[in-house]
Amino acid sequence: MKSKRLSLVLMTAALGLTACATTQSPTGRSQTLLYSSSQMQQMGDASFAEMKKQQKISGNKKLTQYVNCVANRVTAVLPDQTQKWDVVLFDSEQVNAFALPGGHIGVYTGLLKVASTPDQLATVLGHEVAHVLAQHGNEQVSRSQMTGMGMQIADAALGAGGVSNRDLYMSALGLGAQVGVILPFGRAQESEADIMGLELMARAGFDPAQSVALWQNMSKAGGGQGPELLSTHPSNSNRIAQLEQLQGQMQPLYQSAKANIKNQCAAPK
Repeated sequence: MKSKRLSLVLMTAALGLTACATTQSPTGRSQTLLYSSSQMQQMGDASFAEMKKQQKISGNKKLTQYVNCVANRVTAVLPDQTQKWDVVLFDSEQVNAFALPGGHIGVYTGLLKVASTPDQLATVLGHEVAHVLAQHGNEQVSRSQMTGMGMQIADAALGAGGVSNRDLYMSALGLGAQVGVILPFGRAQESEADIMGLELMARAGFDPAQSVALWQNMSKAGGGQGPELLSTHPSNSNRIAQLEQLQGQMQPLYQSAKANIKNQCAAPK
């Protein structure tokens, strides 16, 4: 019964909640969404295009193929298979990754030193894709709208080619760590992304038990401040405890899925 409830979480997110309304998030939390799916896609497209212009893309073919392998398996279990996902590996020591509306995933090479196994990388990618499924970016931009900042975000993102205020809408979409403006997702959003991301990785045939090891690695990385990823994804004992509590529900999904996995993803040595 619990597994069915978690599946409903993903299905609810995949339906694309109606914008301009107060509605419920996939886990039943109240959300105010002021923007349509097409507007959010425009923001995601504009942000990703800008990042590809300004940041170095990795030329390491083996690493790129590996990241694509993990990302493709995670996105292959999404209920909506009409969305095509663009995956880019950026050449940077940042320990970070993100996903954006419109089907965009960015991974930094520095993350691969901390997320050292395919299962750990799938933990991060499942989490980031879950933010998109749960429309957390829409929620952030909508909150900014209601505090007077949103019109600037919308004008910059939705204007004809205008990117002069890109820091504003990129930070609202969870990219603050990359552009120097921090507008982190809240604890409730993080918890939702953890729950949904864990189910995604399990259904994709990645071991959800490795999620605990991943966040433990994250908390140790980068000294006292931790890596960039933790500036918008705070790691704490509550997060790890929640992941541990969910293992009983997720392990059966993983055991069922792994027997049917044909595309194994091996980290390059």
